[in-house]
Parts: sequence; structure tokens; C-alpha cells
Amino acid sequence: MTEPQPPGRVPSPASQPVPTTVEDLRRNLAAVRARIASAAERAGRDVAGIRLLPVSKTVPEERLRLAHAAGVTQMGENKVQEARRKARALADLGIRWVLIGHLQTNKAGDVASFADEFQALDSLRVAQALDRRLQAAGRGLDVYVQVNSSGEASKFGLEPAEVPAFLAALPVFSSLRVRGLMTLAARTDDQARVRECFRTVRALRDAGLQDGTVGDGQLSMGMSGDLELAVEEGSTCVRVGQAVFGPRPTGSR
Repeated sequence: MTEPQPPGRVPSPASQPVPTTVEDLRRNLAAVRARIASAAERAGRDVAGIRLLPVSKTVPEERLRLAHAAGVTQMGENKVQEARRKARALADLGIRWVLIGHLQTNKAGDVASFADEFQALDSLRVAQALDRRLQAAGRGLDVYVQVNSSGEASKFGLEPAEVPAFLAALPVFSSLRVRGLMTLAARTDDQARVRECFRTVRALRDAGLQDGTVGDGQLSMGMSGDLELAVEEGSTCVRVGQAVFGPRPTGSR
């Protein structure tokens, strides 16, 4: 029997305790993975094809060391300066760093120096700046194109109609390896609206697979509050912060 549909957004984890031990973090990771597995089962999907990306923004380095001991080998960061600092401080751990926040061209050199993946590409100027810096460093970078699927002015990303032409223009930047698309759904409790955002991006991905512009067609969709809906709509990467690392400091974004 199919279990009941989960809420579109779960309550904020702000009230959960801050994890202070490796076991605490293992427990949090297991709880998130159980949510992913349950959603994958409802959708008839293989959970092995869905990546959990723990988002470590604002999390202190000592807690990230505990997370690594709990099995975390990749971490997502929003701000370049914070990510670069952590990458240097935790270099002995061999963590794979994923930038998931908006990037200005003047920070391209920093990203090219340490990041393994960039999930918020939405400008040819940024693509050009990254490519130039990566070429100089002899490195390549996995990238996801960010789509503003909700139409909200507060969010970065390309309008859906702009995505096909943008993808078609990226092959000239040979150091960028296009892997797929990324989005943030509308901030609402309306499940239908959230699903509409995810379905819009999935349709763009499907079109990109047909014309060969979207790499292997990964979909980075879903966060702590809507990951079940994202998985049901085809996400291959969910970005989860507080449900893993505990509540962020008051006032942090």
C-alpha cells in the first residue's frame, strides 16, 4: 500500500538540537536519507540515483570535521569567501566543494582555484570568466545551469525560455562540463505550485537531453522543506542544510 503523501514543506528544523557528536550527525544523515528513500519508492525510482548534498553554509569547521567523520565527503556552500576559507582549513580531509550560490565575475578566480562543482551558472559573462581562469589553472569544472522556475524576483537564474539558447552557447567554454540544471522552487506551502516549478525544469532537462546540450541531465532540485516533492518529480541531487547540520545562527541567510 502506498504511504500517504508527505506535506509539501516540513516544519523548520530550527528547533532541533545542534549536532555535537559524530553519532548525532550520522543520525541526522540517516533521517534525511530515509526521507529521500521513501519519496523514491513512491515514485518508483532507484534511490541510488539521488545524491544528498549536505549544505554547510554558516556551519563551523569543527562541526564539518565531525560530519566528515560521519561519512560526508562533499559539501555545498553559498558564499565564495566562506567556501574558500573552509576549503583551505579542511584541505587535509579531501572534501569535494560545491558552490551553490550566485557568483560575480570578480570571484571566478577563487572558484576556479578550489571548487569541484558550480550549481548556479546563469550568465555567459560568468561562464567566460570561469573558463578563462580554469584554462589558466589547467582545471575543469562541473556546472549546472540555474533556472528561475518560480519567476520570483528574489531568486537568481535564467527564465525558462532563455535556457535552450544559453545551453547551446556553452560548448565554446571547453573547461566547463555541463552536468544538468538547478532550481529553487517557489517558497510556498502550495504543493501544486512547487511541483510546477520542478516539472518546468525537468521538461527543460528532457529537451536538453534530446539535443545534447545538458550533459548527462542531472537535476539539482529540492531542499530540506520540499525534497520529497523534488524526488518525486525527478531530482537527482537534493541540497540539505539544517536537517543535517542543525539550525543556523539567527539572522543568517
